[in-house]
Amino acid sequence: MRTILLSFVGAAVIGTFYFLWKKAQPVKVQYETVIPGRDTVETKTVATGNVEPRYEVLIKPQISGIISELLKEAGQMVKAGEIIAQIKIIPEMVQLNSAESRVNVAEISLKQVEETFKRDEQLYNQKVISTEEYEASQATYLRAKEERDNARNALDIIRDGIAKNSSVSSTTQIRSTITGMILDIPVKVGNSVIQSNNFNDGTTIASVADMNDMIFRGNVDETEIGRIREGMPIKLTIGALENQSFNALLEYVSPKGVEKNGAIQFEIKAAVTIPEGSFIRAGYSANAEIVLKRAEDVLTIPESAVEFRGDSAFVYLLKEETPEQVFERRQVQTGLSDGVKIEISNGLSATDKIRGSVIDPKLKK
Repeated sequence: MRTILLSFVGAAVIGTFYFLWKKAQPVKVQYETVIPGRDTVETKTVATGNVEPRYEVLIKPQISGIISELLKEAGQMVKAGEIIAQIKIIPEMVQLNSAESRVNVAEISLKQVEETFKRDEQLYNQKVISTEEYEASQATYLRAKEERDNARNALDIIRDGIAKNSSVSSTTQIRSTITGMILDIPVKVGNSVIQSNNFNDGTTIASVADMNDMIFRGNVDETEIGRIREGMPIKLTIGALENQSFNALLEYVSPKGVEKNGAIQFEIKAAVTIPEGSFIRAGYSANAEIVLKRAEDVLTIPESAVEFRGDSAFVYLLKEETPEQVFERRQVQTGLSDGVKIEISNGLSATDKIRGSVIDPKLKK
């Protein structure tokens, strides 16, 4: 019994020593090998903003009144000169009374002058008065008649918004000034509206825009603005339109920055190219990728395979693969990087194998 117990103790001691010895042995680390490839490397910056029409026109009335009829709705297409709404004139009583009084006075004056002219005309036909006196009487009559017509026209304009004998379109008819889509009609039937003049912007009846001419308006941080210039290509991604991207061309960079949330932001604008069959709504939020630098068809490797020491960069070149991996440290010259892959301008060839990430032993079959 004692012999058996001692045997168990001895086996446990030997097993413990063997376990500790195995733990003390160096672990053989295996690395993935990476072969350089030829690719395009780009550095980009992202600007956030929205897409909107280049020109959005606010349609305002030329006369004050009340909306009596709306002939269009938001979202409909409209041509230049097409009627959007009708306004009913509510004349000011003082002006209306003054205009009516002017008409009455003009008619009384015309009646008196007309009688005088008729008498002078008879006298002229009888050769009682001279031609000069007759022509003076005729001119007075014509002036009185013109004054009566002007008074009537003024009354019609105050009361109806347009003179009856005028060939000009009625100011009570609100017409679109451009061809495009109606984005918004902020008024309703029965709303009072104010005319646009030198002292008042007037009430907006509708906003109309050409939806085929869209721009991206966004902001870029001051740290990136120095590398941006007009004419750069932009790739737009719109959150509301999944799996779609649009090309744009940068056409404006603001010369003045504005502080937003503690950072200086510069406004940019880019002309958007809209493919046939696509429709972009005004106000869509979008992200613009601006390519700052590009290196095409260059030798690249994963940036994680590069070791940086100060101003120098190194890779570990595979010298022997069996029975154990043997690597040689080599200095290389790097170029453009996009954060994932990096350009190698000197120090490697397309056939070299370099050390990559460590292979997890648990993933080995």
